[in-house]
Amino acid sequence: MKNNPSFIRTLAALALACLTAGVLVSSCMCNQKKTETPVPGTGGDVYVPMEQRTGAESVVYFTRDLSAEGLIKAYEKVNAKIAGRVGVKLHTGEQNGPNIIPREWVKALMEKDLPEAHIIETNTYYEGDRYTTEQHRKTLEVNGWTFCPVDIMDEEGTALLPVKGGKWFKEMSVGSHMKNYDAMVTLTHFKGHTMGGFGGSNKNIGIGCADGRVGKAWIHTYPGQDQWSIAEEELMERIAESTKATIDYFGEKVTYVNVMRNMSVDCDCAGQEAAPVVTPNVGILSSTDILAVDQACVDIVFAMTEQEHHDLKERILTRHGLRQLSYMKELGMGNDRYILIDLDNGGKQITAAEAAQGLKPFVAE
Repeated sequence: MKNNPSFIRTLAALALACLTAGVLVSSCMCNQKKTETPVPGTGGDVYVPMEQRTGAESVVYFTRDLSAEGLIKAYEKVNAKIAGRVGVKLHTGEQNGPNIIPREWVKALMEKDLPEAHIIETNTYYEGDRYTTEQHRKTLEVNGWTFCPVDIMDEEGTALLPVKGGKWFKEMSVGSHMKNYDAMVTLTHFKGHTMGGFGGSNKNIGIGCADGRVGKAWIHTYPGQDQWSIAEEELMERIAESTKATIDYFGEKVTYVNVMRNMSVDCDCAGQEAAPVVTPNVGILSSTDILAVDQACVDIVFAMTEQEHHDLKERILTRHGLRQLSYMKELGMGNDRYILIDLDNGGKQITAAEAAQGLKPFVAE
């Protein structure tokens, strides 16, 4: 039997399978930790005002026009390098979620400026309306995302992207279809987040592009522990490293638009169970700098009155969410200083405090 060709081929196949399994396990372990004992940073619950920050400045555009026209106006200020096959990274929400960016706005933007683009998403790590591709497709239909192609990027597997300079990861696992795109528009509903404190462009990419089974697990879970066992500064750092893998992949062909509207303290993942919105609507911000646009949104929130920002500010601080910003700066992902350009007043330079003036109490549409 030992000389039987069929028996020899079987042994060879088994040996190859074992070797492959060993490589995959080893790869997962290496990707989970770049060093033996990485240590999270601190200060995620401490707000640093603009005058105490150092370094270069980026440009952030701002409009109070919360409409399709306002979205288009903000996007067209930052779209110069968006070309080729374009993915629009959007949180499409759980079924009938009340706070997502209005579909009509997104449709108008894509019909005018991105007629060949696809919305890009990944499946969720939690069991819900978007856990499997089949469930996800149904939810997209329920929520009305039917006017353009929607690519669930991890539908057919994953791809590994390098994390340059990270301490938690060497690589991040993303949806394999990401490599089908040349450029990415990050279209983000800025709001609170149950674990991240706030969800801006960093969260939209870092969690939203990581695939639903591997990448998101690396970010959220210690092996063998509770699904949500990683929190506070370490979680913020892992999200930022995941984001860095994606934006490094696209290089200059990525841009960011944050919509400050219907800002519950909960993410759109909560769907209809999200906490009621009490924070006033603000407007739309855009930039080619991910740190600058997320920082500007946070600065506007902190510049609101105590009554206006109490719940959202508390959510950000108690989750140590500001570590998202300081770690992005440490990783060289952008600048936390910026020039804020008021598109409603001839391109006048304003402060975050001026952007937060005269806000109206939130009223559900």
